[in-house]
Amino acid sequence: MSTTNKRITLAQRPVGTATEVCFAHDEVPTPAPGPGEFLVKVEYLSIDPTIRGWMAYDTYLPAIEIGAPIRSGGLGTVVESNNDGYPVGTTIFGMTGWQQYATFDRGVQIVPEGIPPEAALSVFGTTGLTGYFGLLEIGRPVAGETVLVSGAAGATGSIAGQIAKIKGCRVVGLAGSDEKCAWLTEVAGFDAAINYKTENVRRAIREACPDGIDVYFDNVGGEILEAAIGNLALRGRVVLCGAIAQYNDERPSPGPNNLGVLISKRGRMEGFIVLDFLKRSGEAIKNLGAWVKDGKLTYTTDVIDGLENAPAAFDRLFTGANTGKVMVRL
Repeated sequence: MSTTNKRITLAQRPVGTATEVCFAHDEVPTPAPGPGEFLVKVEYLSIDPTIRGWMAYDTYLPAIEIGAPIRSGGLGTVVESNNDGYPVGTTIFGMTGWQQYATFDRGVQIVPEGIPPEAALSVFGTTGLTGYFGLLEIGRPVAGETVLVSGAAGATGSIAGQIAKIKGCRVVGLAGSDEKCAWLTEVAGFDAAINYKTENVRRAIREACPDGIDVYFDNVGGEILEAAIGNLALRGRVVLCGAIAQYNDERPSPGPNNLGVLISKRGRMEGFIVLDFLKRSGEAIKNLGAWVKDGKLTYTTDVIDGLENAPAAFDRLFTGANTGKVMVRL
């Protein structure tokens, strides 16, 4: 075990895109676990869009403090322990932050033996749980309905769309390249895919969803959210999961200007945070695992090596360079 702990900390709050000046690299002594604590060697970092909000302002969690490690989930192994519940050798998932070592006394999940790290951070991690509960509890799809998913080739969108297929729905995905669209239809089993960068999105949605959208799982916000609202079916539901198209805006983007559609269509639009459902994570993981085992659910990952490359991995979320879950392997 190293006596120094390499970290990437918040140097300044981003205005617009989080550039290199927002991050600082340092080394501090490796923390020693106190009474009831345990020390974790971080092996993988979960790279998620919500980090952008944490860097800039208070959200459902306080903003990251200047000089503190960038907040993020991570997976690692207990290497020292003063806590009988977490013996040395235990694999855990928790809010490790962008650093090589982190101490905890609680607030982590033990990763069962036999689950690969890539699966633990994707289909069985917060992104898989987000897709599961967002679709089933907020969207409430019914067999035969049409489900539209934005950011469909991403970690959460791809899971949500595949669960909709498992539930007997017709599923259309929005993605940013022909390659991603091909992955959605040929691998993930979506019925249709729309390249929002090359197609007229409003027209393409109408053509792909001729009877309207019963459930729209929104990961991007902005103009695509407006286009989806404009094609809602009667009693359509909009699941507000993320708004990645707006996270780097220096000024608040105009909201959808057609919210009146929700009135005429008797529609519902609801946001959620996966933390609301963590007590039910066992239920979700059991079902997700069964679907993976049966070949009904697949996942893909975008793994970048090296702690020093975490900022570049984070940027991939906003440039659309990734397919599937982005993570950093230390």
